[in-house]
Amino acid sequence: MAKRVKIKIKEQTSRRGMSLRELSRLIDIRHAALSELSNSKRQNINFQHIEKIAEALNITDIRDIIDLVEEP
Repeated sequence: MAKRVKIKIKEQTSRRGMSLRELSRLIDIRHAALSELSNSKRQNINFQHIEKIAEALNITDIRDIIDLVEEP
């Protein structure tokens, strides 16, 4: 079975009562880029973006943002 990387931005923002648009403004990353990341529409991951997201959401464990899941 194939695996894919899942970015869990929506889960983290909703847990904090924050929208993707609010996060976008906070970390100065385009809303479209965050939306594509959270919807698995991006083929490449910019690790600077992941670092900014983690810092803004006070995340210390990368597994709270990135997961490896089985493809159906």
